[in-house]
Amino acid sequence: MAFGVDVSDTDAVSSLVKEVQSELGGLNILVNNAGVTRDQLLLRMTEEDFDRVVGVNLKGTWNFTRAATRPLMKCSGRIINIASVVGITGNAGQANYAASKAGILGLTKSVAKELAGRKVCVNAIAPGFIATDMTAAIDEKASQELASSIPLGRIGDSEDIAACVEYLAGPGGAYVTGQVLVVDGGLSI
Repeated sequence: MAFGVDVSDTDAVSSLVKEVQSELGGLNILVNNAGVTRDQLLLRMTEEDFDRVVGVNLKGTWNFTRAATRPLMKCSGRIINIASVVGITGNAGQANYAASKAGILGLTKSVAKELAGRKVCVNAIAPGFIATDMTAAIDEKASQELASSIPLGRIGDSEDIAACVEYLAGPGGAYVTGQVLVVDGGLSI
Protein backbone atom coordinates (compact mmCIF):
# COMPACT_ATOMS: atom_id res chain seq x y z
CA MET A 1 0.00 0.00 0.00
CA ALA A 2 1.14 3.53 -0.64
CA PHE A 3 0.13 6.62 1.29
CA GLY A 4 1.03 10.20 0.40
CA VAL A 5 1.58 13.05 2.82
CA ASP A 6 3.53 16.28 3.23
CA VAL A 7 5.86 15.12 6.02
CA SER A 8 6.35 18.69 7.22
CA ASP A 9 2.60 19.00 8.02
CA THR A 10 2.20 17.84 11.63
CA ASP A 11 -1.57 17.33 11.50
CA ALA A 12 -1.47 15.48 8.17
CA VAL A 13 1.25 13.14 9.50
CA SER A 14 -0.76 12.39 12.67
CA SER A 15 -3.81 11.58 10.57
CA LEU A 16 -1.79 9.36 8.25
CA VAL A 17 -0.27 7.38 11.13
CA LYS A 18 -3.79 6.70 12.43
CA GLU A 19 -4.90 5.66 8.94
CA VAL A 20 -1.91 3.32 8.54
CA GLN A 21 -2.65 1.68 11.89
CA SER A 22 -6.27 1.20 10.89
CA GLU A 23 -5.44 -0.20 7.44
CA LEU A 24 -2.59 -2.46 8.56
CA GLY A 25 -3.80 -3.39 12.02
CA GLY A 26 -0.93 -1.73 13.89
CA LEU A 27 2.50 -0.22 13.53
CA ASN A 28 5.76 -1.99 14.40
CA ILE A 29 8.49 -0.27 12.38
CA LEU A 30 8.95 3.33 11.27
CA VAL A 31 11.58 4.23 8.68
CA ASN A 32 11.94 7.99 8.26
CA ASN A 33 13.35 8.36 4.76
CA ALA A 34 11.82 11.52 3.27
CA GLY A 35 14.44 14.00 2.15
CA VAL A 36 15.03 16.94 -0.16
CA THR A 37 17.95 19.13 -1.10
CA ARG A 38 18.16 22.75 -2.18
CA ASP A 39 21.90 23.17 -2.44
CA GLN A 40 23.41 26.62 -2.55
CA LEU A 41 26.35 28.44 -1.03
CA LEU A 42 25.44 30.02 2.31
CA LEU A 43 25.49 33.61 1.04
CA ARG A 44 23.13 32.72 -1.81
CA MET A 45 20.85 30.37 0.12
CA THR A 46 17.38 31.78 0.69
CA GLU A 47 15.45 31.47 3.90
CA GLU A 48 12.81 29.52 1.94
CA ASP A 49 15.47 27.00 0.80
CA PHE A 50 16.71 26.58 4.36
CA ASP A 51 13.21 26.22 5.83
CA ARG A 52 12.02 23.74 3.19
CA VAL A 53 14.98 21.39 3.64
CA VAL A 54 14.83 21.50 7.44
CA GLY A 55 11.03 21.24 7.32
CA VAL A 56 11.02 18.06 5.23
CA ASN A 57 14.18 16.38 6.49
CA LEU A 58 14.24 17.18 10.21
CA LYS A 59 10.71 18.27 11.08
CA GLY A 60 9.27 15.47 8.94
CA THR A 61 11.32 12.95 10.91
CA TRP A 62 10.16 14.52 14.17
CA ASN A 63 6.52 14.57 13.01
CA PHE A 64 6.47 10.87 12.15
CA THR A 65 8.48 9.87 15.22
CA ARG A 66 6.14 11.76 17.51
CA ALA A 67 2.99 10.45 15.83
CA ALA A 68 4.22 6.84 15.83
CA THR A 69 5.66 6.71 19.35
CA ARG A 70 2.54 5.50 21.21
CA PRO A 71 1.81 2.57 18.88
CA LEU A 72 5.51 1.63 18.77
CA MET A 73 5.69 1.57 22.58
CA LYS A 74 2.90 -1.05 22.61
CA CYS A 75 4.96 -3.54 20.59
CA SER A 76 8.63 -2.80 21.36
CA GLY A 77 8.88 -1.30 17.87
CA ARG A 78 11.73 0.14 15.89
CA ILE A 79 12.47 3.60 14.51
CA ILE A 80 15.10 3.89 11.80
CA ASN A 81 16.01 7.39 10.64
CA ILE A 82 17.83 7.93 7.38
CA ALA A 83 20.33 10.73 7.92
CA SER A 84 23.48 11.32 5.84
CA VAL A 85 27.23 11.25 6.21
CA VAL A 86 26.97 14.99 5.45
CA GLY A 87 25.30 15.37 8.86
CA ILE A 88 28.59 14.18 10.35
CA THR A 89 31.14 15.77 8.01
CA GLY A 90 29.35 18.83 6.62
CA ASN A 91 29.60 19.83 2.96
CA ALA A 92 30.11 23.15 1.21
CA GLY A 93 26.90 24.33 -0.43
CA GLN A 94 24.73 22.15 1.78
CA ALA A 95 24.44 24.05 5.06
CA ASN A 96 20.67 23.46 5.15
CA TYR A 97 20.93 19.76 4.27
CA ALA A 98 23.85 19.10 6.64
CA ALA A 99 22.05 20.90 9.47
CA SER A 100 18.87 18.90 8.89
CA LYS A 101 20.75 15.58 8.82
CA ALA A 102 22.87 16.45 11.88
CA GLY A 103 19.61 17.31 13.63
CA ILE A 104 18.29 13.85 12.78
CA LEU A 105 21.33 12.33 14.48
CA GLY A 106 20.67 14.31 17.67
CA LEU A 107 16.96 13.51 17.51
CA THR A 108 17.77 9.81 17.10
CA LYS A 109 19.99 9.70 20.18
CA SER A 110 17.56 11.70 22.33
CA VAL A 111 14.53 9.64 21.36
CA ALA A 112 16.51 6.41 21.84
CA LYS A 113 17.17 7.44 25.44
CA GLU A 114 13.52 8.38 25.98
CA LEU A 115 12.07 5.19 24.52
CA ALA A 116 14.61 2.59 25.67
CA GLY A 117 12.58 1.89 28.81
CA ARG A 118 9.66 0.91 26.58
CA LYS A 119 11.94 -1.39 24.53
CA VAL A 120 11.71 0.76 21.38
CA CYS A 121 15.02 0.76 19.50
CA VAL A 122 15.81 4.01 17.70
CA ASN A 123 18.76 4.21 15.30
CA ALA A 124 19.99 6.17 12.32
CA ILE A 125 21.71 5.23 9.10
CA ALA A 126 24.08 7.80 7.59
CA PRO A 127 24.52 6.94 3.91
CA GLY A 128 27.33 8.33 1.83
CA PHE A 129 26.87 8.74 -1.91
CA ILE A 130 24.12 6.36 -3.01
CA ALA A 131 22.78 6.02 -6.57
CA THR A 132 19.31 7.55 -6.24
CA ASP A 133 17.16 10.08 -8.05
CA MET A 134 18.77 12.72 -5.82
CA THR A 135 22.30 11.88 -7.04
CA ALA A 136 21.30 11.19 -10.68
CA ALA A 137 22.04 14.82 -11.58
CA ILE A 138 25.79 14.23 -11.11
CA ASP A 139 27.41 13.94 -14.54
CA GLU A 140 29.33 10.78 -15.49
CA LYS A 141 32.81 12.28 -15.14
CA ALA A 142 32.08 13.72 -11.70
CA SER A 143 30.48 10.43 -10.68
CA GLN A 144 33.62 8.50 -11.67
CA GLU A 145 35.84 10.96 -9.79
CA LEU A 146 33.61 10.65 -6.76
CA ALA A 147 33.72 6.85 -6.90
CA SER A 148 37.51 6.92 -7.05
CA SER A 149 37.61 9.01 -3.84
CA ILE A 150 35.63 6.35 -1.94
CA PRO A 151 37.90 3.70 -0.38
CA LEU A 152 35.67 0.85 -1.60
CA GLY A 153 35.87 2.38 -5.11
CA ARG A 154 32.19 2.69 -5.90
CA ILE A 155 29.06 4.69 -5.24
CA GLY A 156 26.61 2.74 -3.10
CA ASP A 157 23.22 1.54 -4.20
CA SER A 158 19.85 1.35 -2.51
CA GLU A 159 20.40 -2.32 -1.60
CA ASP A 160 23.34 -1.28 0.61
CA ILE A 161 20.98 0.86 2.66
CA ALA A 162 18.05 -1.57 2.52
CA ALA A 163 20.22 -4.32 4.04
CA CYS A 164 21.06 -2.07 6.98
CA VAL A 165 17.40 -1.16 7.48
CA GLU A 166 16.52 -4.86 7.39
CA TYR A 167 19.17 -5.58 10.03
CA LEU A 168 18.03 -2.82 12.37
CA ALA A 169 14.36 -3.74 11.90
CA GLY A 170 14.95 -7.47 12.37
CA PRO A 171 16.04 -9.74 15.22
CA GLY A 172 19.70 -8.75 14.86
CA GLY A 173 18.89 -5.16 15.79
CA ALA A 174 17.05 -6.01 19.01
CA TYR A 175 19.92 -4.84 21.23
CA VAL A 176 21.00 -1.84 19.13
CA THR A 177 19.68 1.61 20.02
CA GLY A 178 20.90 5.19 19.82
CA GLN A 179 23.46 4.31 17.17
CA VAL A 180 24.45 5.83 13.84
CA LEU A 181 25.40 3.27 11.22
CA VAL A 182 27.59 5.01 8.64
CA VAL A 183 27.22 3.33 5.24
CA ASP A 184 29.55 5.23 2.94
CA GLY A 185 32.12 2.81 1.51
CA GLY A 186 34.71 4.34 3.81
CA LEU A 187 34.30 7.91 2.49
CA SER A 188 34.29 9.48 5.97
CA ILE A 189 37.33 7.63 7.35
